[in-house]
Amino acid sequence: MMAQKEYILTYEGLKKLEEELDYLKTVKRREIAERIKVAREFGDISENAEYDEAKNEQAFTEGKIAEIEHKLKIAKVIDDEDIATDVVSIGSCVKVKDLEFDDIIDFYIVGSSEANPAEDKISNESPVGAALIGKEIGDKVVVAVPDGDITFEVLEINKK
Repeated sequence: MMAQKEYILTYEGLKKLEEELDYLKTVKRREIAERIKVAREFGDISENAEYDEAKNEQAFTEGKIAEIEHKLKIAKVIDDEDIATDVVSIGSCVKVKDLEFDDIIDFYIVGSSEANPAEDKISNESPVGAALIGKEIGDKVVVAVPDGDITFEVLEINKK
């Protein structure tokens, strides 16, 4: 039997998942049930596009609920007190310097489910995140990216 992948979350990510689950179970389910009820009132459901669409959305929503419940069941939440500031780990905010372009960049290292590059949240499994994990202030790290290699120097490690 294949070992189940650990699902790593920050406390912030846990809260976000719990809020999404609550929304889907309460608000979204009610909205869909109402749409199905209204669509049934149109008559013959065998050729009723509104009914079909509502049932498809219901199936998608139930699948999403099951997925989130599974994630929450296997989640390992990173406690703020477990986040070190002497070494990069999941939950760390890392300030790095791109040595080629002299740019300063802040990354927040999160589990893969919380990654959002637009918010500078990078996964511990991404090339940059994986290269930074375990590094200390002053360490230099070379990361292979599609355009070549990038060299970063770790300037600061903080908790979010």
